[in-house]
Amino acid sequence: MERAKQGSATVLFVDASHFVMGNDFLGCIYGKVRRFIKTYSGRMRYNVLGAIDFASKKVTVVTNDTYINAIEVGNLLKKVAIEYAGKAIYMVLDNATYQKCAYVKDLALQLGINLVYLPTYSPNLNLIERLWKFVKFRLRIKYYDNFEVFKKTIDSLVNSTDKENRIAIDKLINKKVQLFDDLVSVNKNTFVHNDLSSNVCSSANGVVSAA
Repeated sequence: MERAKQGSATVLFVDASHFVMGNDFLGCIYGKVRRFIKTYSGRMRYNVLGAIDFASKKVTVVTNDTYINAIEVGNLLKKVAIEYAGKAIYMVLDNATYQKCAYVKDLALQLGINLVYLPTYSPNLNLIERLWKFVKFRLRIKYYDNFEVFKKTIDSLVNSTDKENRIAIDKLINKKVQLFDDLVSVNKNTFVHNDLSSNVCSSANGVVSAA
């Protein structure tokens, strides 16, 4: 992150999000009478595989309405290689099979892209997750009954991260990352931060609390 801020390297956080029309993004009608409205079955899905630049907040994307697979990841790698040609590129991503297969690793090696895989079950370290939360929050303020409009709205939000929504994204994606390195085990299923460990007590029924 420091190198990215200084301009000596490009750090991109990578992940896919799947936006389902008529499922997560339903409008709300408040009233005394129960009402029923038609909606989609949830089969109309817009997939966005994105790579957000930690420094500039610009997002490079590959999209479709079918599935994200290794070929799509490869297409994203090629776009990134062209866009950031001549720079040291680090792409931070999770361990999804289609991102960690031989095809993706070999292509990244050919393109001179460094792949940095996160530890298992560590979504807190992939900062692009915050972007997807931002986009979904904006989508939920309206009901969509047209798939093309739905897709264009998502595209517009994603493309705004380094423009009109730059201030909001800067607050979401920064050097503040939630880490768990300083946790201390209290018992088999309970952990606390190291600076709180001296104030932890256990009750007779096994419930642990911090003073």
